[in-house]
Amino acid sequence: MTDHLNQAGSDRNSDQELIARILEGEKECYTQIVRRYNARLFRVGLGIMANETDVEEAMQVAYINAYENLAKFQFKSSFSTWLTRIMINECLLRLRKKKTDFQLNDPHMLQELNHQQQEPGTPVSAALNAELKKILDESVRKLPDIYRVVFVMREIEQMSVGETQECLEISESNVKIRLNRAKAMLRESLSRYYQKDDLLHFHLSRCDRMVEAVWQKLLEIESNILQEQSPKK
Repeated sequence: MTDHLNQAGSDRNSDQELIARILEGEKECYTQIVRRYNARLFRVGLGIMANETDVEEAMQVAYINAYENLAKFQFKSSFSTWLTRIMINECLLRLRKKKTDFQLNDPHMLQELNHQQQEPGTPVSAALNAELKKILDESVRKLPDIYRVVFVMREIEQMSVGETQECLEISESNVKIRLNRAKAMLRESLSRYYQKDDLLHFHLSRCDRMVEAVWQKLLEIESNILQEQSPKK
């Protein structure tokens, strides 16, 4: 493992502190930013695009775009909101390039998920809970696009109404209406079975891979800049 991959993801330096250090020349601090927001960007990306590979590619582009524009960021909004907006724009751009429209799925997709409740603490209930988490994860992925992304941002990422509104550029009432609609589709009978960290999980190995990929792209950018600045013979 290289040093930049071993930097603790739990490092509590604020975004503002990290950005200041990056702009002062400590480029490796950007890997902490990548680790900090990998899970959020992955989940938000899946709220817009269904393909995980497409989401990871969009994440890399979003991170590089954010890096190249760090000096322009003025903290008029939170860095997390700004970065999330970049990710959303990249996802939407990719959908437009593929000429993919948002597809609305069957609102009654959970109709057949009426499971008999079991006593807690038994092997049967443990297996059932695992299956229910799987079912709910799949159900979240199948939500209509406009509802899924709001559900992911509000319920899984715990983003505020204001932050969600700013990222998606929709009204506060729309955020609330779409969230309520998403919850209705997921059915109240299943809501008690999920934990937000269990859904659309971004595994550590995937996190390491993303950090490495972004870091290598940053090194390429720095190398190109140095080549352009070197005196021509």
